[in-house]
Amino acid sequence: MSIFNEISEALQKGKRQVVTAAVQKALDEGIGAKEILSDALLAAMDIIGVKFKNNEVFVPEVLMAARAMNEATALLKPHLSEQGVEPMGKVIIGTVKGDMHDIGKNLVTLMMEGKGIEVIDLGVDVSAEKFYEAYEQEGAKIIACSSLLTTTMGEMKTVVDYFVEKGKRNDVTIMIGGALVTDSFRESIGADLYAPDAATAADLAKAALLKK
Repeated sequence: MSIFNEISEALQKGKRQVVTAAVQKALDEGIGAKEILSDALLAAMDIIGVKFKNNEVFVPEVLMAARAMNEATALLKPHLSEQGVEPMGKVIIGTVKGDMHDIGKNLVTLMMEGKGIEVIDLGVDVSAEKFYEAYEQEGAKIIACSSLLTTTMGEMKTVVDYFVEKGKRNDVTIMIGGALVTDSFRESIGADLYAPDAATAADLAKAALLKK
């Protein structure tokens, strides 16, 4: 079994210690950190994303894999910096004002990070003003808004309208999601992307960042 396959299989099973040991072994053998990240870790997270979409794995398995991924990338970070490897882009994510649900948002964050995206997580109960302030500070190209309540879905339109008001609407891609959110709702509020699940959200974010 190649070292990349060893890393991938261990990551998919959420075996943190096996993953980090195999990543260190690959580094010791002179394999570049960029190759380990893209060909082993990110490739494995892609597989997990597909399995999650197909209901072949579930939230606990994704969380275990994400923890293993985080430990492995922490090990690679100094080497990636030396190679000049940067994240493919930034996403600002948050649950909209008035909504305290965060499980779906957290899962989307993990899936996006698994694609090599830097995610700025603003948490829950995030106002349009806070989304905009974070955008100004971070320069992110994507704003991702989550809502699980019919009473807070309207806040997504508030976010869209706020960026329009500030003259920055064309500078960002606004993505929305949540249990009750639909693509027709996305269209009605003028948002750009709708994701029905965390894995799709990560795929859409990656595609959007590659276009920019």
